[in-house]
Amino acid sequence: MKIGEVIKTLYGVNTDVALVAPADASHGDLTTNVCMQVSKKVGKSPEEISEGVISAIKGEEVVDSVVFAKPGFINITLTGEARMKLVQESWGACKAQEKRDEAPVIVEYSHPNIAKPLGVHHILSTVIGQAITNLYRHQGYSVVSWNYVGDWGTQFGKLAVALEKWGKKGKKASDYTLQELLDLYVKFHEEAEKDKSLEEEGRAAFRRLEEGDEDIRAFWKDVVDISLKGLDELYDRLHVSFDVTKGESPYEDAMPEIIKEGKKKGVFVDGEDGALIVEFDDESLPVYMIVKSDGGTLYSTRDLALALDRKKSYKPQAVHHVVDVAQQTYFRQLFATMDKLGWEMDHENHVVYGRMSFAEKGMSTRKGNILKLEDALDEAVKRAEKLIEEKESEVKGSERDDLAEMMGVSSFVYTILSQNRKHNIVFTWDKALTFEGNSAPYLQYTHARARSVLRKAESQKIINLQVSIFKQFSIFKDQKLSEVELEEKELILMRRLILFSEVLEDARRDAMPHKLTNYLYSLCQDYNTFYNALPILDSKDPVRSLRLALTGITSDILKTGAEILTLRVPDRM
Repeated sequence: MKIGEVIKTLYGVNTDVALVAPADASHGDLTTNVCMQVSKKVGKSPEEISEGVISAIKGEEVVDSVVFAKPGFINITLTGEARMKLVQESWGACKAQEKRDEAPVIVEYSHPNIAKPLGVHHILSTVIGQAITNLYRHQGYSVVSWNYVGDWGTQFGKLAVALEKWGKKGKKASDYTLQELLDLYVKFHEEAEKDKSLEEEGRAAFRRLEEGDEDIRAFWKDVVDISLKGLDELYDRLHVSFDVTKGESPYEDAMPEIIKEGKKKGVFVDGEDGALIVEFDDESLPVYMIVKSDGGTLYSTRDLALALDRKKSYKPQAVHHVVDVAQQTYFRQLFATMDKLGWEMDHENHVVYGRMSFAEKGMSTRKGNILKLEDALDEAVKRAEKLIEEKESEVKGSERDDLAEMMGVSSFVYTILSQNRKHNIVFTWDKALTFEGNSAPYLQYTHARARSVLRKAESQKIINLQVSIFKQFSIFKDQKLSEVELEEKELILMRRLILFSEVLEDARRDAMPHKLTNYLYSLCQDYNTFYNALPILDSKDPVRSLRLALTGITSDILKTGAEILTLRVPDRM
């Protein structure tokens, strides 16, 4: 339907036309408020505008009826065949699109610090970034998922001092666990509160690392290796992976040239005590430090080197930094510095997310009371095990263990991804682990329910699960499912299914995974209402074939959507 073209022909106005499913199924398959959008521009009432649009599209082959609804909507009801075709097309969106021949998109997320276990707060960047990566990849974009690791900085000098003073004699750095390294780091800060000279010892040790001291470099490499191994194990649990894992350290050799360029262009200027800074015309931006007064570099310097290297190596169409709201000023400084240097880095983008409050424990590494992500996930799995027992699941043995892991981890992740990433999150176990409401267990249960229906149909020799749903139900031929007179609950479900491909694109374009999560929740609601209201296996063809087809398509979309969000759904619960 070329509604935009009709508006242009009749009124000379270019406008984007959004066709969406109406909230009330009795209002048709699609609706648009374009008449209200155009009304003020052309000085006509929405109803007057609708007359020309309705006249132009009511004769289209796919349209069954089209009506105007106050205050300014056009409601369209499709023919059965057109509706079924849209369902089929949306089901086709379960398959990843063909890869586009264009510049890559880089998504940078997780950002762990070496020598420290992942804290629970790291899950936000990690799963939001992976979901955004998966959305781009599913839509056919070339994507480079990038884990920018904090493997450089004064903390390594402090850790080296702590190891020397309080480590076990004869024990190599490579023999320590991540927790033991964290304990030493915390010990350093506890002692530094009593003895201020320790801070200078830490800075001096880092300077030796920067200068290439062999012993401290060997120590640093051991710590990095230990940390990366532990991180990979945790990422596996979260279904998270990276194309590039790279720290700050590779960019130390590039910094002198950038510092030289910045000085030459007058962008880097002298600050207090010999520091090198950037000053901005925008008074809301504080000065941006490039080199400290002691000559040491900062992550700000290395971030400039990273950005320039990625531009030269990848020529990306976009770089998305998935970093929390607390760093908004920092990224404004970083991007403004690039502009002052004349680098033309318009493709750089800060994907902001809010904070998560978790009442049980604090999250300060220095104070030693960090809530480790691994411990939080283990707690989620224990609670999932209890929930499975309460529901008297028939799943037993190792399959039950796998189900508890799936439910527990997914419940934690889903709680984050089901909310607008720009908002703060208050995490509660009761909301995360429930079979009611907008939760991972509800999604998983609905998928398992749909799969159970299909297994029963297979056992009754009605379908073969190894064959494509659409092929075996012959939608356009043998059964003529498009001609079935629909019950209201079938119609509502079909209209929800039609939206899947549109939701995928909206979620990708806006980097908002919650749009997909909330769609899946609505689909679960619509399917469960359909399931409870209408017989499926006990109905007769062609109605039974239609209902089984809708069940199969629903299960496919739930599974695809869940996996894009890093979640997993079981076939049985």
